[in-house]
Amino acid sequence: MARKKIVAANWKMNLTLSEGEKLINQLLEGLPEVLECEVVLAPPFTHLQMLVELVGGTSILPAAQHCHAEKAGAYTGEVSVAMLNSLGIKYCITGHSERRQLFFETNQIVRSKVDAILEGGLTPIFCCGESLDIRQASQQNQFVKEQLEECIFHLGPDAFRKLVIAYEPIWAIGTGMTASPEQAQEMHLFIRDTIRQAYDSDISDEIRILYGGSIKADNAATLFAAPDVDGGLVGGASLQPAGFIEIIKAAC
Repeated sequence: MARKKIVAANWKMNLTLSEGEKLINQLLEGLPEVLECEVVLAPPFTHLQMLVELVGGTSILPAAQHCHAEKAGAYTGEVSVAMLNSLGIKYCITGHSERRQLFFETNQIVRSKVDAILEGGLTPIFCCGESLDIRQASQQNQFVKEQLEECIFHLGPDAFRKLVIAYEPIWAIGTGMTASPEQAQEMHLFIRDTIRQAYDSDISDEIRILYGGSIKADNAATLFAAPDVDGGLVGGASLQPAGFIEIIKAAC
């Protein structure tokens, strides 16, 4: 079946409010009004209200980089899914390798966030992927399978269909290294086959699996041409409007 591609931008902790506004306007000016793929922007929390106001009625969808699993409470500095929903946010990234590594988010924590995001009416972009030492030990398939099993395979079929999965080889994030199209396709197919075994062919064929790991304008088309790669989760390259527009065009 034909899956609509997604190009999602993760700005991480970059750009002031005015810089973010300028970038959003450049994207709006440089992109067609109607797109054949989904474009998702995940700026810092401080930019979300502005983003929602600027992209309302366009093909760009607003996303958050992070959320807390609890609905409310004494969690200084955190943001709930209900807060994001009240702004009009559509997607929320969870399980990103930087959250796992720098903030010690375990598979159990990610699982609870997936549940909270779905319960709150947003779409999770669930991230999974292996480090360089795991890849060099040829353990990447087992490692990713465990992430899938422990974070999302508890979901019922209807809830699971709402997910977007992003495979991010940690060794290729911000390093300039990129998985080859063959490596990306191999892992994406493995993820899809693992979903098929856990659920069924209909669900595995529907789920969109993004690639995230040093995507650039000059490699996006080749990566996106792989049959099981349904777009990308783009980090640093999404901060450069001309290059990001070319990445989007490669998907659309």
